[in-house]
Amino acid sequence: MPEILYLDPEINLVPVRNGRIVEIKASDPKAVEVWVEYGGERKNLRKNRMNLWTARIETDSDPSEIVIAKKFESGYVSRRHNPYAFTPDVPPDVSNYWKGGEYRAFRYLGAHHRDYGGVEGYNFIIYAPSASGVSVIGNFNGWQPTVDPMFRVHNTGFWALFIPDIVRDEFYKFFIISSKGDTLVKSDPFAFSTEMRPGTASKTYDSNYRWRDRRYIERRISFRTESNPVSVYEVHLGSWIKGSDGNFLSFQELGEKLSKYVKNLGFTHIELLPVMEHPLDDSWGYQTTGYFAPTSRHGDPDDFKKFIDTMHSNGIGVILDWVPAHFPRDESYLGNFDGTNLFEYSDPLKRDHPDWGTLIFNFGKRSTINFLISSASFWLEEYHVDALRIDAVSSMLYLDYSRRDGRWRPNIYGGNENLEAISFIRELNIHIEKSFPGCFTVAEESTSWNGVTRRVTDGGLGFSMKWNMGWMHDILEYMSLDPVYRKFHQNQLTFIFWYSFSEKYILPLSHDEVVYGKKSIYGKMPGDNWQKLANVRLLYSFMYAFPGKKLLFMGNEIPAKDEWNFRSSNSLSENREVEKDYIPRLIGDLNSIYVQTPLLYEHDFDSGSFGWIDYSDRDQSVISFYRHKNGEEIVFVFNFTPVPRESYRVGVPEDGIYQVILNSDGEGYGGSGSGSYGNKNSENVNFHGRDFSVLLDLPPLGAIYLRRIK
Repeated sequence: MPEILYLDPEINLVPVRNGRIVEIKASDPKAVEVWVEYGGERKNLRKNRMNLWTARIETDSDPSEIVIAKKFESGYVSRRHNPYAFTPDVPPDVSNYWKGGEYRAFRYLGAHHRDYGGVEGYNFIIYAPSASGVSVIGNFNGWQPTVDPMFRVHNTGFWALFIPDIVRDEFYKFFIISSKGDTLVKSDPFAFSTEMRPGTASKTYDSNYRWRDRRYIERRISFRTESNPVSVYEVHLGSWIKGSDGNFLSFQELGEKLSKYVKNLGFTHIELLPVMEHPLDDSWGYQTTGYFAPTSRHGDPDDFKKFIDTMHSNGIGVILDWVPAHFPRDESYLGNFDGTNLFEYSDPLKRDHPDWGTLIFNFGKRSTINFLISSASFWLEEYHVDALRIDAVSSMLYLDYSRRDGRWRPNIYGGNENLEAISFIRELNIHIEKSFPGCFTVAEESTSWNGVTRRVTDGGLGFSMKWNMGWMHDILEYMSLDPVYRKFHQNQLTFIFWYSFSEKYILPLSHDEVVYGKKSIYGKMPGDNWQKLANVRLLYSFMYAFPGKKLLFMGNEIPAKDEWNFRSSNSLSENREVEKDYIPRLIGDLNSIYVQTPLLYEHDFDSGSFGWIDYSDRDQSVISFYRHKNGEEIVFVFNFTPVPRESYRVGVPEDGIYQVILNSDGEGYGGSGSGSYGNKNSENVNFHGRDFSVLLDLPPLGAIYLRRIK
């Protein structure tokens, strides 16, 4: 047990026993009367010249059994056991937080419910090594910094205090005196629950939730992104659907509605834009302040556990967006925490994020690394989430990210790589792979950094998958072209092949592309309403056919006419009049084909399972390729113009019968019903360099999937 010292030896509030005499001290400037209650007796305390209430009592009672009562001008009387009669619960290896690997610091840092021989309360521990004094303030002590000053944990940088008789959902903060004498009021970095914005207080929390997903977790152990389907529905909970009064729905309401909706569409996972607490709705959660607290906008932490449990009971995995790159400057949170740059870089050329006006975590400091890895571990362990999608990885990797010449500092080798951040990322991914079998990480990384998804032991960063941002940009730019011009840009469809197996990719059509004037997916498409919808069907059919896992942002499946607006309901709103249930039906069928066809997900990262049939028919804007493995083949043909192509011959890999398993122009999807259906027998006609071929009728702006059945 580390040595516990009081912050000011001259005002020691710890009760002192000398035989049967116990000396009691209490601090509360607002109290008008203070007394102690012990063994059925009562004795008043007197205020001395230092504004301390003091008394000596004769008793055999243990000091921890003595109650201090305070009366205030309003007549209110508070009764509480003496915090200084208890030794705070501090783990013996607490110093690992700043000098070694400590990946679960949330187990003792923050506010934890404790029971000391029948006296219940909360044990507070905070890391503030440069502070000269720290107090816990809250409703329970009138937010007075002199009432509950904390013990200094000798030579560790920690401060600790057990406060008895406070209950769950009490608001609190830390009052910090810096080494220079400045005062700061900070929320708890390890708070498990928080006040609803615009409030910034932390809240005491003790979970009584009982999980019901044991079987799901047991099955998850064998999950591998390389060999399992991953089809993701990306969601911003605050705007997926709102209540009739325009307010946020609860986690419980969202869980019930969203699980049913996602299950009907056939997605395997949902991905949530950050649900960690954040002060500004406009940031969508990407300026995180609660690294251990779900946002209070939708309920308390147990409600969010119930949300995840509901997803798991429906077989739906949960991916959380997580932001270890930077954090907001708001004075109540991490910045300048103990009067120093405790969490952020001190060097302004590394500290200040030029794009978002935020502060960058100091990845060279052990305590910061342990804080972040503990946060990642927390969501995986305490909330049973299945994966973390790491935001803004590029900004972490490069010291010159978004910086002008002269506004960044090279590393020790003269390069622009942030070696400390790279080391942190590798350590994070090694820990998650080792400690949470079946869970995975996804990088949102937009550059050509080599080895993002390569194992750390092979020199990579160790992510399980990476968003293919280049594909998303190219395909959407191509699809937005008038079809008459597409023949001049066919390389935007085919260029992905040259790098599609260099990493383990997710193909995203994400929130980033349907906001800030970029238009909705539907709005990007050229032509009249029919052509727009046909283009949307063609786009999604192409995405599901091409190797890579899948991600679709909410509203894209409707498809919404208007771009995403986080202030309103986007997914289940009146926007549905665009086209009823046609596109959702297509999404459901695409997911069904994908999930039920191992060929389409077991070999997403295997270049040997993909083959071009023809990508040279630019004049007609038709491309074709096939996926194959172990004697199974599926052929995909796409017509990117509104002109039907009758009797269009396509080379096929083998002789046999090819069954049309999808025609995106089907009437059930809102199409015209044109194009090929049923079975197609291959002919012994050499075409596209192959011995056999089939004749197809290609629908306008349409896709055809053909599976060889014999």
